[in-house]
Amino acid sequence: MEEKRDSLSPSEWRVMECLWTGPKTLMELVRTLKDSTGWAKSTVTTMVRRMEGKGLIDYEMSGRTKVFRAVLAREDAAATETDSLLERAFHGSVGLLVSSLVDRSSLTKADISELYAILDKAEEELK
Repeated sequence: MEEKRDSLSPSEWRVMECLWTGPKTLMELVRTLKDSTGWAKSTVTTMVRRMEGKGLIDYEMSGRTKVFRAVLAREDAAATETDSLLERAFHGSVGLLVSSLVDRSSLTKADISELYAILDKAEEELK
């Protein structure tokens, strides 16, 4: 049975975005996140420790330095987030989600073509 995982917090997303590009030392994370968030080293250290405890990231030792990497794949995080949004905002209805996008006129002709291609593929896989 697949383990149910909570959605990532906005802060966890920021750390994961850094690690999904490749493994980083704590100081590399600090430099990258300081530029985009202004976080101090202590904040990054706390985030990394908590995320490690949740099993979202881990590390390997390179000499005396920890090199952190993402354990949770981007695709898995996105799937959890999508499922959560779908349940919370649209009561599990994909139709309501798409209807909301259409009602807000936020779909381009290219988006609609892409949706048709996705639906055609899904229909073929059901046969």
